[in-house]
Amino acid sequence: MSQMNRRRALQLLAALGTGSLVAACGTDGDEGTTTVTGGSPIKIGLIAPQAGVNKAIGDELTNGFQLYLDLNDRSLGGHPVDLVVADEGDTVKSGQAAVSRLLEENVLAMTGVANSAVMFGIRDAIEQARVPLIGSNASPPSLQSVVYIWRTSYVLDEAGRALGRYLKDELGTADRVAIILPEGGGGGEDVLRGFRQEFGETDPRISDPVIWTTGSPNPGKTAFASDISQALSRSPSTVFCFYSGTAAVEFVMQLRDAGFRGRIYAPGFLTEGTVLESIRPANDALGIRTALNYSADLNNAANRRFASAYRKKHNASPTTYAMASYDAAKVLDQAIRLAGETPTAQEVNLALGRIGQIDSPRGAWQFNQPRTPQQKWYLREVQRDGQLLSNVMVNELATLG
Repeated sequence: MSQMNRRRALQLLAALGTGSLVAACGTDGDEGTTTVTGGSPIKIGLIAPQAGVNKAIGDELTNGFQLYLDLNDRSLGGHPVDLVVADEGDTVKSGQAAVSRLLEENVLAMTGVANSAVMFGIRDAIEQARVPLIGSNASPPSLQSVVYIWRTSYVLDEAGRALGRYLKDELGTADRVAIILPEGGGGGEDVLRGFRQEFGETDPRISDPVIWTTGSPNPGKTAFASDISQALSRSPSTVFCFYSGTAAVEFVMQLRDAGFRGRIYAPGFLTEGTVLESIRPANDALGIRTALNYSADLNNAANRRFASAYRKKHNASPTTYAMASYDAAKVLDQAIRLAGETPTAQEVNLALGRIGQIDSPRGAWQFNQPRTPQQKWYLREVQRDGQLLSNVMVNELATLG
């Protein structure tokens, strides 16, 4: 049946009141082919920082969700979408204000949230409001026993677990790992716990005390110098670290300036997004290996569609932030359709538990009992792609969740 004839048939079914049949037949699961069934407009809230240190992540969260809407007639589950964007800001308080504003707008569901501390800080408000939130960036492992919070990204300790399992077997007996992490509530302790859990708490290759650096998101040109000097005095062959954004750029450059030429391993944020284009000289980033749940070069049909459309619209490769937000739109699309013609927030939340496996740019995944993805993790290496640097997938690490 042609797309036009299919749409006409579904419109006739809707006119006859056969809502359940329309809901079942409205999509074939391929982006760009969702059939609008004439449902009433719905409001979806998007929480993302619009300024400050997490603005780049906020932009990616917005780009990913908007791209899914662009490819699906600006509709989710057959309902035209009014996307209401609220500024997450940089603090828990500003994140809570964003949630309050969206609840006043009577949104059917929410998505986004860049900062894991904000995610934890809005937990009670979301649960009390009984409006589902599809978190599309990192969130703490301590976020447990939630009913209305789902996550399409990852749990912070999983990157550490994936790398710990890999390096335990990859490194030789004579290798030594210097662990350098930012202090504060940015997730370093979660990453470290996951890494040690898989590598082994008492393994002599990581037995040296962890070096904790400033947790500032905007460190100065010498902010890491003394800590790096302390780490390198141990003559490590490998550095394991955890930084993102401006802090990642400064850490890598200061580590290389200090003379370290060994292997660097980290969760993927160390080289994700705009970080690679900011490291100077560019050669300082070559060979860095990171673990993440997504790589823009993954060879599957869903990623070919997503990455191609993203590059065409933004003239850049998509990040894990954009991918997870795109998937948040996809799971909402399916859940809203399952919830029927006049969905409520509670019905959408119940439907989220019924959608099963997601055909995603990262590869197939599904929600587990804690409402986080059971998904593959990948090892990526910074390599040259023409004149540019790129994170290239070199190995599958583990399925976690």
